[in-house]
Amino acid sequence: MTETDIAPRKRKRAPSKRSLETRARILDAAERLFAQGGFDGASMRDIAVTADVPVALVNFHGGAKETLFETVVARRAETLARHRLDALESAKADHGPLDLRAVLDCFIRPYLNLAATGGAQWTAYARLIAHVSADERWRPISERCFDPTVAVFVAELIAKFPKAETRRIAGAFVFSISAMLSLATSRWRIEAMAGDSGEATSGLDEWADFLIDFCEGGFRAALAG
Repeated sequence: MTETDIAPRKRKRAPSKRSLETRARILDAAERLFAQGGFDGASMRDIAVTADVPVALVNFHGGAKETLFETVVARRAETLARHRLDALESAKADHGPLDLRAVLDCFIRPYLNLAATGGAQWTAYARLIAHVSADERWRPISERCFDPTVAVFVAELIAKFPKAETRRIAGAFVFSISAMLSLATSRWRIEAMAGDSGEATSGLDEWADFLIDFCEGGFRAALAG
């Protein structure tokens, strides 16, 4: 076989700027609709209309609906995990062994900061995580996207409560995560219950310390002794 018999390999073209923008628009639309109605409440046609693209493009960029759903969940999970692990590593480098509050802070505050500064999509993502957490059929997605980071923090928490059952530590951690998601998505309820009939007037940053106080208190009350 000579060199002339070997067909040259075709270089894979990098996606164009327009293609990347279209994909991002589709994923953003899917994220908002999945956050609003869950997996079953959003159709591929709805996503196409929201993204202002043909349905065929939704399939091209996102694949089947299940694949698109997982892609949307995974897209921000990587960023969130990096922020949390970086916060934990940095806190340890600065302060050495961390107390309970510091561990919870490293997990909770990075999301609140992203939600406060990253726009409406990060708030939608909190609702999406809530859907994933509430439906056991998405357990494989949780295991791939969230559990590796969760395992790091649970190990830190086990060290703080060596006499407590791991399942109780996991329970307290899940309750803390639920409180975080509730703050991110339902802050208007706090304002309403406080007698303010308008939209939420306080920012996430104003509630961060209060939330971490609440979670720390719950851990200590449930697991101390």
